[in-house]
Amino acid sequence: MLVFRLPDSEVFHTLENSSEKQVSFVSFDSKTVLDFKGSIKEISKEDIENCNVAPKNKSSLIEIGKETCDSYAIKINQAKDFIEKNELKKLVLSRRKLLMYLDIDSQKKLSLTKSFLKFCDNYPSAFCYLFEKNNEIWMGGFSEVLGKFDKKTNSFETMSLAGTLPLDESWTDKEIEEQKAVTEYIQSILRKFSSNLKVSSTKDLISGNIKHLKTDFSAEISPESLDKIISELHPTPAVCGFPKELCAQGIKSIEHFKREFYAGYIKVETEDFVYYFVNLRCASFFKNYAFLFVGGGITLKSDAQKEWEETELKSLAIQNNLVFE
Repeated sequence: MLVFRLPDSEVFHTLENSSEKQVSFVSFDSKTVLDFKGSIKEISKEDIENCNVAPKNKSSLIEIGKETCDSYAIKINQAKDFIEKNELKKLVLSRRKLLMYLDIDSQKKLSLTKSFLKFCDNYPSAFCYLFEKNNEIWMGGFSEVLGKFDKKTNSFETMSLAGTLPLDESWTDKEIEEQKAVTEYIQSILRKFSSNLKVSSTKDLISGNIKHLKTDFSAEISPESLDKIISELHPTPAVCGFPKELCAQGIKSIEHFKREFYAGYIKVETEDFVYYFVNLRCASFFKNYAFLFVGGGITLKSDAQKEWEETELKSLAIQNNLVFE
């Protein structure tokens, strides 16, 4: 079962049985690909609500005991040591936040379909999805586009998105430098595939209770270059760091859990476009608990307490939209 909604749309979609591969979820390390086959068709809110999505299994990876600000601070310091030792600009560190349903409501049960619809209402500009397959249930959505390819014009669009603050705070050098690194990285890749690259000015992107810095790119490319561009873009410095091979090693040594589909991407192919969405605000669901995946860019200027608060803010994107009834 898969339901999703494209950004800035009020139409919901699912897949109808066919052999066509239309939607794929790719893990952060690109080693796992979950394909959904079928032709894309519209589905009503009422039909979504009537879908039976009930997590029954337990994760074999559950770590009893919630991560604390202090334990996360240790990982922040490890990341800063790795940055300094390897002369990096930043390393993206993530958390897998354990959320027990009893901590939210001990009397009612979680409705994932209503949670999905509420999430869509509160994040109208995001790509949003809910799926159940192979005993896995994931829900998420985010506004970051890894790529969008127009089959008719051969136009390719992407964005650099980095830096996170509450809406009422002003940007500092830390966030500006973080976003600049992502922008420079994407520019260097796209220039290899196109001679007419266009780059926008950097603007704020509002996402619920927080904001990011965003720069847009567009270029005309050869259709044969599309897969190569995506493989070079993913994972971007916004979800990993740069150089990505070295940063991926650092992430693995510090985080001690698999990111799974978090910070991977979702490919959606329609008649006219091929979309690639970064899978950031997401969670995996089980019978009595969920894992909320969040993260942030760490630099030598990072403050552990502020980084913790940033991840807590990001986790509310999912947590505040869970519906119990």
